[in-house]
Amino acid sequence: MLITERYKEQITGVLSCYDRIVIQGTLPGWCYDQGMTAFLYSQGIRIFDYPGFAQGLREEIRQNAERIAEEQGIQIEFIRKIKAFRKEARIKAILKERGQHPGLVHIFSAMEACTSYRPWHDKNSGKTFLRYDSGKCLHYYFYFIDKVFGLCYLRVPTWCPFRLQFYFNGHNWLAHQLDNAQIPYVMNENAFLDIDDFSKAQDISDSIRVEALHAAMDVFAEQYCPVIKNYDLRYRWSIMQAEYATDIVFKKQADLKELYESIVRTAIHSVKPENIASFLGQKLHGNYQGEMGNRFNTRILGTRIKHQMGAVSLKMYDKFGLILRIETTTNDVSQFKHFRKVQQRDGHSVVKNASMKKNIYSLFPLMNLLKASNRRYLEFISTFDDPSHGVKQLRKISKTVTADNRSYKGINFYSDDDQALLKILARGEFNSNGLQNRSLRQYLPGKGSGAVSRILKRLKAHGLLKKVPKTYKYYLTKLGKAVIVTGLMIREMFVIPELARLRTACQ
Repeated sequence: MLITERYKEQITGVLSCYDRIVIQGTLPGWCYDQGMTAFLYSQGIRIFDYPGFAQGLREEIRQNAERIAEEQGIQIEFIRKIKAFRKEARIKAILKERGQHPGLVHIFSAMEACTSYRPWHDKNSGKTFLRYDSGKCLHYYFYFIDKVFGLCYLRVPTWCPFRLQFYFNGHNWLAHQLDNAQIPYVMNENAFLDIDDFSKAQDISDSIRVEALHAAMDVFAEQYCPVIKNYDLRYRWSIMQAEYATDIVFKKQADLKELYESIVRTAIHSVKPENIASFLGQKLHGNYQGEMGNRFNTRILGTRIKHQMGAVSLKMYDKFGLILRIETTTNDVSQFKHFRKVQQRDGHSVVKNASMKKNIYSLFPLMNLLKASNRRYLEFISTFDDPSHGVKQLRKISKTVTADNRSYKGINFYSDDDQALLKILARGEFNSNGLQNRSLRQYLPGKGSGAVSRILKRLKAHGLLKKVPKTYKYYLTKLGKAVIVTGLMIREMFVIPELARLRTACQ
């Protein structure tokens, strides 16, 4: 039973929604050195005159920022030590005095790293072109409140090729949609403490329109990076970072505190690499070299546990002591796969399971994958809260059962063979894609098809697996997931540590 079901009397509601989203804007013809070289030639600009050309554009960006600041009565604030300065805290203080009405909030400027180009002449080929370079240039951060997307910022560099960075929060967008639908709510920062109709709010959250976001960002780009209008350029927008949160809102802090303290301490010890892969719907390869593991922090307002797999992380924390938030974050959406149209080399298209594209229109399919990740984690931690049901099921599957006139021995959690089998079943690819005889055999060396077939029948007889009709594929049942988690947790967290303690005491 999920936490949301077991504690439904203490829970106000549950909502899944995009949280922090950071999007990068690039100019297709200018974002790589060969493209910029071709552009200069098309405009009749000498390659070694590029610095002067870029300097003129820089002045246009700077003058535009100063004009906007003067019109809005805002002083541009220069940040000398960007890493030691918290822009969010400064904006929060300004908003407290200014209010939440739409419009420009503040402008920061700072010297930060940027990509650029430098002229180059190749003596061997006799060709003159631009090459990639790097350095620092002045960047402007325009913070503003949009009537649809809430508090946003647009980061604008003053040097070509003008890679933009746009930020907004999905909870602010949802708040605007709730206002339009006349659904009352109570909101604090980036979280809803109460919504009059959580079900309707979830439907709205699930229907986010990327086309509207695209159109809005094009307007912001023209407003704060005016150089693109001179050459009729349009930005291509791609996902840099996306967070998707599932909030379980409790009525009282005391109810969440009692639950949270028990599950967070257990999770830090019991979540293994294969579990992390399973939550994220990923396959953990033997040659995986990325960062993976668990981190536990004590924050000012509570505790947080974070599980990392490469560019994707999964966090759980208590927000305001009232919300149990599960949040999946990705800094590289291509780490996820989904069924989409793929252009083949010969020109025709096929629909296949492929890495997700980084363009903003992946936000919709990405939402479903991140929501599923949060759901799997919720199912996992629900077994921590009250293990009594899992223990009863553990006793049940430990006994011999009879099916189709054949007996199948129970699962022995102290047997090395059964332990190894359960760890294999907990692998991410089996959790998300199911398993077959041949896929299981690769992790059971020395066992043939017949032996593995008997193993599958045994697991099915105990109710740990269910077979998909008219196929050779099996999936873990809810009972199977709960029993595996409970069994492995009891052995690793209690039995082994206790035996180690007794050994030390006997020495």
